[in-house]
Formats: sequence, C-alpha cells, structure tokens
Amino acid sequence: MNKGGPIIIIEDDQDDQEILGLVFKELHYKNDIIFFSDGESALDYLTATAIEPFIIFSDINMPKLNGIELRSKIHENEDLRMKSIPYLFFTTGAEQKHVVEAYSKSVQGFFIKPYDFIEMKEMIKSIVDYWQKCVSPNYIK
Repeated sequence: MNKGGPIIIIEDDQDDQEILGLVFKELHYKNDIIFFSDGESALDYLTATAIEPFIIFSDINMPKLNGIELRSKIHENEDLRMKSIPYLFFTTGAEQKHVVEAYSKSVQGFFIKPYDFIEMKEMIKSIVDYWQKCVSPNYIK
C-alpha cells in the first residue's frame, strides 16, 4: 500500500464529486485526489499507470462498469491485487445483497454516505486515518 499515492474516487454523480472534493480539501491530505465518473475509466487508469494509489472509494451504481464488477476485475488482476490497494464502497444507499456481494469480493469496507457535510468529513477522516496506520503485505519499513 502506497500511503503517499493518490486517493481514487469513482463517483458518477457530479454533485457528490464536488462535495467529496471539498471534504478532502478541508482535510488537507497531501495525497492527490483523482476522480473517475465510471468504473471502466478507473480500471483503464489502474491497469495502465505505474502509480500505485493509496485507497479507492467507489460508488456501487455506475455506468459502463458498476462498483461490484470493477472490484471483481481488480481482484482478478494479479498485478493490481498485489498492490494491496484498499477498496471501499462509499455509496448513497445499500441493499443487503450488495453488502454481502461486496464482502464476498474481498472489499475492505462498505460505507453509506452521510447527507451532512460535517458527518461526511468525520467519516472520511476516520477511514483515511485508519488506512494510514494500517500495515499491508507489501509494507517496507
């Protein structure tokens, strides 16, 4: 896990992208924030770049390639799997079947987006702080 790498946010809703952009701006993380509007373009980026992202926040319902399908493709790709990039669902709502399916694909977290800006900021801070402290298989001291 590359703790200094970019934070990837896959979100097709422009308003949610703007809100998440403001949240990360206020939290002052040094990581670049990279947005994708669909899973297909995110997968293209992840497979083509040598840059190792720090964490992926993904919506579930997206055009072209939904979050569950994207997670499956990342998990099936040995190069991406070995990078130990935490993959989290950050979505507006959740059906139980989506939660079960997500965890069956080895997702590292499933979060419902709060509607309140301050709650969202606190949630994002808790998530990122946790992963900054976490040790991964490719950790080098």
